[in-house]
Amino acid sequence: MAEVLVVGAGPVGLTLACELARHGVRPRIIDRAPQPSAYCRAIGVTPRTLEVWDDMGLAREMVDAGLWLTSLRSIINGQRMVDAIYPNMGLPYASLGLPQYETERILTRHLARFGIAIERGSTLSALSQDADGVAVRVEGEDGSAEEARFRYVIGCDGAHSAVRRLLGIAFEGAAYPWPFMLGDVRIDWDVPYGMSVRALRLVEGGPPHMFIAIPLPEPGRYRVSMLAAPHLVPASGTDHGIQAELTGPSLADLQAVADELLPDHAPLSDLRWSSVYRISMRLAAAFRQGRCFIAGDAAHIHPPTGGQGMNTGIQDAYNLAWKLALVLKGASPCSLLDSYEDERRPVGAEVIARTREASEGYGRERGGAPDRAADAQVSVSYRRTNWVEDEAGELGSAGPAAGDRAPDVAGLVRQGLGFPVRLFDVLRGTEHVLVVHLNGACERATVQDVSDWMQHRGDLLQDHLRVVMVTSNVAGQALPGGELLEDPGRTFAEAYGGQAMSYLVRPDGHLGWRGRSWWEAGLQEHLGKLFPAT
Repeated sequence: MAEVLVVGAGPVGLTLACELARHGVRPRIIDRAPQPSAYCRAIGVTPRTLEVWDDMGLAREMVDAGLWLTSLRSIINGQRMVDAIYPNMGLPYASLGLPQYETERILTRHLARFGIAIERGSTLSALSQDADGVAVRVEGEDGSAEEARFRYVIGCDGAHSAVRRLLGIAFEGAAYPWPFMLGDVRIDWDVPYGMSVRALRLVEGGPPHMFIAIPLPEPGRYRVSMLAAPHLVPASGTDHGIQAELTGPSLADLQAVADELLPDHAPLSDLRWSSVYRISMRLAAAFRQGRCFIAGDAAHIHPPTGGQGMNTGIQDAYNLAWKLALVLKGASPCSLLDSYEDERRPVGAEVIARTREASEGYGRERGGAPDRAADAQVSVSYRRTNWVEDEAGELGSAGPAAGDRAPDVAGLVRQGLGFPVRLFDVLRGTEHVLVVHLNGACERATVQDVSDWMQHRGDLLQDHLRVVMVTSNVAGQALPGGELLEDPGRTFAEAYGGQAMSYLVRPDGHLGWRGRSWWEAGLQEHLGKLFPAT
C-alpha cells in the first residue's frame, strides 16, 4: 500500500514520485488531466536541474531530447545588438532547451521503470489529517469516488493547487499587470541553431513591446512569447489573482508583433498551439501543514523571466524526497521534515524577487554582469539553517561552506580504473557521503583509523552512509568498504579550498556538515541527530 500521495503529474510531481521510488518509497501519483499536455510551456533547463537528473540517471536522456541554448540576439528599438554568446561557467552542464512535454515524457517513462503509473483523470476533492495520517477523497472522470488514507500528501498541482486550497494556506502576492500570449511556430530567418532572440521596443512608464523566441529542438521551430494583443483580453479581465487561460492568439496576431519589432519581418508559419495567460507573483504562507506539503507552482509562482519556475519546483521535489524517505523508513526523526520549508521557502521568495526585478527592468539592464550562478541555480545555499552544521573554524574561508552545493570535480583516479572519475560519479546514489580530504600523501595510519571507524559504525554505513577519501597519492593503499581516490592534478583541492577538511554530502548534493576532520565530535553529533536509531 502506498504511503505517499503525490497530487499532480507535471515535472515537479513526476520528479518527486521518481525520487521517492529511487529512495525505496512507493508513492501513488494522480493528475486531474486525462492526458499529458502537448503544449510547450517551460523550456529552459538550468545546469543545476541537469545535475539533479544526472543523479537520477536521466541526464543523458534529457540532453539527447533537447538542444543547448548557446546565445542571445537582442534587437532594441529596431537596432541589432552584438550577439551575446553564453560563457562556459566550468559546470558539468550548460543550459538546455527542452520542451515540457519531453521532460514529462522522459520522467513518466522513468517512473514506469519502478512499476508506477500515473492515475489520470483523478481529482483530489477532499482532505483531512490527524496525527497519524491524511484521509483523502479522489474522484474519477466517470463519477466514481475513492476514500483512501496516506501517511503524507504532497501537492505538486500547480497555481490552482487543490492541496493548498483544501489546507487553507494563503497564497500571498499580487497579480502581474500584463497578460502574455505564447505560440509554437516555425520562423524563416537566419538565426543559428540554439540562439534565442529578443526584440524590444522600450516604452516609458510601461513594459516594453516584446517578441521573445526560444528555440526548440526541431530546427526552425520556436516558442514565441509577447504581450497579448488587446482584443484577446476581455476588458473586465479574467484573472482571479493566480493564473488564467484566455482565448489563444491566431498566427496573424503573432505575426503582427513580429512585423512590428523584427527589422527583417521574418515570416511565421505552422502554428501548432497558442495561449494567452496571466500570471502572478505569489508565495505560499507555508510549504508544510502537518503531514501535507506543497511544491512547485503550488508554492510559488512568478514571471517567466530566466526560466526559473519549473527548475525551482524540481529542486523543491529533490530536496523533499530524500528527507521524506528517511522519515518513512524510521531512520530519521519527523523533525527533519521541518527543514523542507526552512530551506526551500526562502529560495522561492528570492526567485520571485529576482524575476520580478528582471521583468520590470527587461530591456533596460544597466551595467554589471548578470548573476549567471544564480541563473544556473548553483549558488542556492542552505547555510545557517537548523539541519546544517559548519565547524571549519578559521579554515573555512575558502571552498564551499556547509549548506552550499557540493561542486563537481573532474580528473580523480581510482585504483583499477583506466579512466578518470568525476566526484559526481562517486556521490551519485541515495546515501549521505562522507568525503575526507587529506590534502597530501595518503598515510597508512590515517586510512586504518578511518577503516576502524567504518567498522565501528557499520550499522550506519550499511544503509545510510558511504565514505570516500581523497588524497594526492594513494601509495598503494585501499579503504575496504569505502572509496579511496587520488587527486593527481589537485582539482579537488582547488575546488574545495586546498585544506585538509571533511564534508558530509547529503543525497541532494548539498553539504550538511563541514569540519576540519572526520573524527570531530561535531560530526558524530550531527550524524546522531540525523540518524538517532544508529
